[in-house]
Amino acid sequence: MAKPAFDTLRALAIASQAIGFITIITLGTLMDDGARYWQGVTLAVMVAFALGIAVARLYRRNKWRKRRDAAHRDD
Repeated sequence: MAKPAFDTLRALAIASQAIGFITIITLGTLMDDGARYWQGVTLAVMVAFALGIAVARLYRRNKWRKRRDAAHRDD
């Protein structure tokens, strides 16, 4: 089975990281030293989101491998 050309989870990961970094830079620009707490919160959300996507990718990969192995056993 061929892999799709467009990976939704990869696009979601890239977009979420870009939004997070833009948010961190914007907070630093607008709030100066008061932004430290919110930048930390934003970074924590980015890390949590990235871990969630990594788990989803792992689940998807394992599911694909099980299907592939089952197809090879049937042959």
